[in-house]
Amino acid sequence: MNNTLKIIQTVSKVGKIISKIVYICCIIGFCGCVIGIIAFACGAQILKFDGVSIEGWLEKAQTNSASVYNAMAVGLVLCSSEAVVAKFGEHYFIRELADETPFNLDGAKELMRLGILTIVIPLGAVILSAIIQGIFKACVPEVIKVELSNYVSVSMGLVLLLTSLICKYGAEITETNGKAEEK
Repeated sequence: MNNTLKIIQTVSKVGKIISKIVYICCIIGFCGCVIGIIAFACGAQILKFDGVSIEGWLEKAQTNSASVYNAMAVGLVLCSSEAVVAKFGEHYFIRELADETPFNLDGAKELMRLGILTIVIPLGAVILSAIIQGIFKACVPEVIKVELSNYVSVSMGLVLLLTSLICKYGAEITETNGKAEEK
């Protein structure tokens, strides 16, 4: 194995680990939002800290319970969508490590799928989150919206798509060279 391939394999190992960590963090975030919604619905008026209820703390923070519910609902959508992308990323890196090269047609195809999903899933999540926020805003006009403009990762998806084409080209060249050597 040459040095460049060793570097690629090391980057793939790191990518696999990071994908797994992101996936786990997203699952924790999703569960935290579910628990938060349930806990907030059950005890916003009951729970008191320093004699002040959660509702009182929200007033001091110049926000309201609808804004908290809105943020947690958006968090559910964003965490679940990012968990899906991270799981597909982890799956790609596992495959690449098993193949021991990024230059094969099946791996390039899977990388292209990851690139498309990296664009489409977060975009869908942002659209769904905007709809959720619109509903909250229609019901409670003073709800504070969650900023979504930095969430969509189109540039990362495009980089993955371009990389998949490079890997596909490398696989085609390798295949062509292998057939020429056989003759």
